[in-house]
Amino acid sequence: MKLKLKHKKKWRNDRKRPQASRYASSSSVRTSTFFTQLQKAIKRLSPTWRACIPLSIFIVLAWGYAAVAQDAPAASPDRTTQDLLDLRVGLDTLWVCVAAFLVFFMNAGFGMLETGFCRQKNAVNILSKNLIVFALSTIAFWAIGFALMFGDGNAFFGTNGWFLTGADNSPSTGDAYQGVFSALNWTGVPLAAKFLFQLVFAGTAATIVSGAVAERIKFVDFLIFSLLLVGIAYPITGHWIWGGGWLTDAGFWDFAGSTVVHSVGGWAALTGAAILGPRLGKYQDGVSVAMPGHNMSIAMLGCLILWLGWFGFNPGSTMAVSPSIAHIAVTTNIAASTGGIAATIVAWLYLGKPDLSMIINGILAGLVAITAPCAFVSLPWAAVIGFIAGVIVVFSVTWFDKIRIDDPVGATSVHLVCGVWGTLAVGLFAEGPGGALNIYEEGAGPIRGLLLGGGFGALVPQIIGVLAVGGFTVLVTTIFWYILKATLGIRVTPREEVEGLDISEHGMEAYSGFLKEADASGMADPSVYGATRRPGDVSSTY
Repeated sequence: MKLKLKHKKKWRNDRKRPQASRYASSSSVRTSTFFTQLQKAIKRLSPTWRACIPLSIFIVLAWGYAAVAQDAPAASPDRTTQDLLDLRVGLDTLWVCVAAFLVFFMNAGFGMLETGFCRQKNAVNILSKNLIVFALSTIAFWAIGFALMFGDGNAFFGTNGWFLTGADNSPSTGDAYQGVFSALNWTGVPLAAKFLFQLVFAGTAATIVSGAVAERIKFVDFLIFSLLLVGIAYPITGHWIWGGGWLTDAGFWDFAGSTVVHSVGGWAALTGAAILGPRLGKYQDGVSVAMPGHNMSIAMLGCLILWLGWFGFNPGSTMAVSPSIAHIAVTTNIAASTGGIAATIVAWLYLGKPDLSMIINGILAGLVAITAPCAFVSLPWAAVIGFIAGVIVVFSVTWFDKIRIDDPVGATSVHLVCGVWGTLAVGLFAEGPGGALNIYEEGAGPIRGLLLGGGFGALVPQIIGVLAVGGFTVLVTTIFWYILKATLGIRVTPREEVEGLDISEHGMEAYSGFLKEADASGMADPSVYGATRRPGDVSSTY
């Protein structure tokens, strides 16, 4: 009986507890249950999903902060204007850098093209030259080349800006620019972007020489010559045209470098090939002996890489985001296409076969030729310029061969001859400022070309420029070559040439274990490998 009363009393006391206490207890239980279930659910997740939990929390918090930040007060008109200017500079800088990267990638194209066009026993040597030449060009152009080319000075060369130093408030343009590189005050990008873009052009000029002197030049002599070319010869003539020099004042126009880059490299290649002399076995009994390239596959791939790189070479020369980029890209592509088609047709008719090496050089010829006029001509005239270049390059290759200028890759025909043609094409086909097409404004390009009714006013400065740049480059590079020849000797020994420059110059092979050339004619001698010739055997070239 007492037990029942005790329980009854306890029950009554429980009923007297506040309702809030009961609800708090119930809420606490529910919360505890929720976290327990959540913990169990998390444990059932895979480690990958568990790792996503803190990341999700961070995103939600950042999202909330961004939403709060959007409530900031509106910017002032001056601040908005400055932001727009900064955005413009950023976009222009991005475009110039991307174009520079494309042109830089052309070094891979040159390396593959030249290696494929030459014999396998010299592959390492050619690849080494094409790789190290850009490193040397970087140092030479940074130290003195950029200052000679774009530094303030006189009508013939710059005298300020050594090692990229001196006053400069880029990206200011026009009258607002204050610095020692006034020749580049028309582009609103930082000085570093200006230097990078011009550097890759300078490296291209040096790379052109590599192919023409391939398979017989000493490695060290090529390195020294590249330093001299990029550090002295190239920037001086470049200053005449792009640095505000005397050819600029004379009305000479070269938008992206048919003369500034390609012809200069071609003239240097011609003098080098002539002074070096032909490869052993190239000319026997007055007849030119074919020395086929060992890998046309990588030569073709190199051509495609160069074609791609030209979309940085030509359109990138605007050095700003501009509507004209599309027009320049299309003229570039059309000229390359018609150049390849023309070379195919001419080689088929003239040589009897559609030679792949001629197709490659035809495409490159069209690209080189359109480089100077790409921003100044209409699409139909771009097609004509490329087609004529494709015809010229086939006959030029065979003509140089007849006069015993041994150029294994056709660099002189592509870059020199077609560079000259492209430069003259400016004076023949330029649309002129304004006009129906309105390609460029007054002061941004040449007057109307000769064939479009503009007279000789546009053509004469182009002829003067071609002769002046060619004469100076031939003179200076000839001096460079003969100094090297007299001091170090520029050609490897006959034994080293027959053995291959991979072994004699670098002590390694590109294709270790494969059969390679063993004599001056480029034909493999089976006796070298312990074999004997038998009637009916056919030797192969590699």
